[in-house]
Amino acid sequence: MTVKKRRNIFKTLNPIKPTVGYDTYWKFAYKRQEIFLKRLRGETIDITNDDILQKYKFTNVYRSCDRVSQYLIKNVIYKGGFDTRDLFLRIILFKLFNKIETWELLENRFGVICEENFSVKKYNKLLDSEMNNGRVLYSNAYMMASGCGDFKVTRKHQAHMMLIDRMMKDGLPERIQDCKKMSSGYDLLLQYPMIGKFLAYQYVTDINYSELTDFSESEFTIPGPGAIDGIRKCFKALGGVTESELIKILADRQEYEFERLGLDFKNLGGRSLQYIDIQNVFCETDKYCRVAHPDLVGVSGRTKIKQLFKINKKPIEFVFPPKWKVKMEKLYGHK
Repeated sequence: MTVKKRRNIFKTLNPIKPTVGYDTYWKFAYKRQEIFLKRLRGETIDITNDDILQKYKFTNVYRSCDRVSQYLIKNVIYKGGFDTRDLFLRIILFKLFNKIETWELLENRFGVICEENFSVKKYNKLLDSEMNNGRVLYSNAYMMASGCGDFKVTRKHQAHMMLIDRMMKDGLPERIQDCKKMSSGYDLLLQYPMIGKFLAYQYVTDINYSELTDFSESEFTIPGPGAIDGIRKCFKALGGVTESELIKILADRQEYEFERLGLDFKNLGGRSLQYIDIQNVFCETDKYCRVAHPDLVGVSGRTKIKQLFKINKKPIEFVFPPKWKVKMEKLYGHK
């Protein structure tokens, strides 16, 4: 990186005013990525000397590396060839619950999930029965509206099945496929009940993991509540820029910031942090700062990290969208 480029990057931060949490943001990203890479390579000793990372659960730096995202990529999107409508249905159905066990419950009963065997009545009958028996159908990763009022039903999953049915009848899979920009696909999703700005951005990102679309990931971003909390802890003043603009600035600055702090950040096989990942790290930095910098206050006012770290011994065979051209040999430390 040239000195001239460094100076230009440095100037872009003014008049944004960082707190002590700003350096913590980059240090957290570095340390959490090191943990990911060590586990990927089978290392079990001296994974990290960070007490907070040892004790509490934090998601990976790259959103696509987490267990649920990996399952989506490998088992929902790239497991066999699916046409536009089947692929869209599979992605949205999986992401509405965002829970592997619920997806496998449906597959075990109905076979390969596709438009042909999708039935609001049959799916709801199974899900009603499971819920009556105490099964938790949804992940707690996202707070979602029930949609019961919109669809005149009594349970959230009933509304979601009707939502998918409406999307398919509206020709939404083809309409999103025809979009030239991610923001256009986002706008289409946003028109539907129960899907707010944050979820629409998450869902269009998930759709873009597939070959259904090929949107630029450097077009726009919609920070969620957790990311906004993290931003508030990392900056005392934004200098007139929005949270979305700030994420874009940091994506441009990432190499400079890691170098400034003397951190040899190893990216995802040649793939730098995308807007969705920058946002993701803000969410996790918010949690990390609850212990590391308890004096920093976010929007939510949360002061504790709920989830403790527990080893999941079930291995993950990592797969990434072919269009990303991730150099897997770099992840495993091979030249």
